[in-house]
Amino acid sequence: MNKYKTTIGLEIHAELKTKTKMFCNSKNDPDERKPNVNICPVCMAHPGTLPVMNKEAIKYVLKIGCAVNGRCADFTEFDRKNYFYPDIPKGYQISQFKYPLVLGGSIAGVKITRIHLEEDTARSLHEQGDYSLVDFNRAGIPLMELVTEPVIHDAETASRFARELQLLLRYIGASDANMEKGEMRVEANVSVSKTDKLGTKVEVKNLNSFKSVERAINYEVKRHINAIEKGNSIIQETRGWNEEKNITFSQRIKEDAHDYRYFPDPDLSKLMISEIPEFEEKKLKTLLPELPWNRRKRFVEKLGIQQETSYMLVANKLLGDFFDEVVGSNKNIARLAANYISSDLMGINKEGDLLGKITAKEMGLLLLMVKDGVISSRGAKDILVIMYKEGGSPKKIAKQNGLLQESDEVALEEVIKQIIKEHQSVVDDYKLGKTKALQFFIGQGMKATKGAANPSVLGSLFIKHLPKT
Repeated sequence: MNKYKTTIGLEIHAELKTKTKMFCNSKNDPDERKPNVNICPVCMAHPGTLPVMNKEAIKYVLKIGCAVNGRCADFTEFDRKNYFYPDIPKGYQISQFKYPLVLGGSIAGVKITRIHLEEDTARSLHEQGDYSLVDFNRAGIPLMELVTEPVIHDAETASRFARELQLLLRYIGASDANMEKGEMRVEANVSVSKTDKLGTKVEVKNLNSFKSVERAINYEVKRHINAIEKGNSIIQETRGWNEEKNITFSQRIKEDAHDYRYFPDPDLSKLMISEIPEFEEKKLKTLLPELPWNRRKRFVEKLGIQQETSYMLVANKLLGDFFDEVVGSNKNIARLAANYISSDLMGINKEGDLLGKITAKEMGLLLLMVKDGVISSRGAKDILVIMYKEGGSPKKIAKQNGLLQESDEVALEEVIKQIIKEHQSVVDDYKLGKTKALQFFIGQGMKATKGAANPSVLGSLFIKHLPKT
């Protein structure tokens, strides 16, 4: 298969998180289950209605452009993309063609061609009988479309790009980008060739999970290669993805741009971005949060967090924010915080809220108690469960449940002397330099104190009282 060159370009749509639709005041509510309630004469394309642009949607796309280091447009306009389909109420879609809001930029090393803004279509339902139903609640929702350059050469890179884009949209607050809800949809353009020239391009539509992105691309690559090996030609077409069978299937012959007969929408004014103060690029950049890839880099390079853990913490903005708040200016507990949050806390919350009733302040106090040897690691895990379910001070919980470690040397010395007296054979092993002997004594000390002793204090005291070689 190495003699073939795979080339992939992505088109990704994301519904923007605005209060109203793109060109009217109808509510933008992706969770509405009752059909055809968030509609009005504008988004239903009644004669004589006029669209009005949603400023917040434009602002979101410009902020995304700033985040990916793209070139934000000064002049932009909206166009009519003409095609007929039952879920297009107007018989055309308002989109952008020649003058998109953003050109260029990159994410995860993948170059971006353009980012533009359009309106979403309605939703067709084919669940009953031999007919279809159309729900127009989604019609007219602001829809960002991002197009990459054809510079991706494997399915894993394509999936990684889509994941990073989803994170960016969530960090900016532009979209929840839940793929299972259709708030973010990926389309992959795949071609395979024996030469450096591009092969015939096939588009796989509406991939709604990252696994589907990878599987659909890999399936298409194999399908193309098999066809080439057999001397068959590839048809430029649009294909769907069958999740159950893990295969693509033909939908229709792929249209070219001229098939849509784009022309500027006469009902919408042209925009000069520089004439709108709140769209100024410098101002927009100040509104950006710390971007996910920059946060990962800081976690690893500044706080010493492992790369894999940094990805987990950054993947959920709420979790990353919680981690930052817990650590605060005390970098000394950063690694400890990362371990407890990524493993213990995540293990507790599998069926509940992300953080339960734990506050960042109390979590920080718990970690300091571990670091200072006030409680054991085992005790901290038990306290964390109680904090998650009930909240409260870790110190108070430790006292109530007998989880404070005993560090009083005077109180522990009698215990240590008794253990040494009862295990003379192990004392002899220790005198011969056997390192396991000391661990045995520490274990006996923990057992005798029912886990209340501080292991490091026990170790020091045993070394002090055991006879030297």
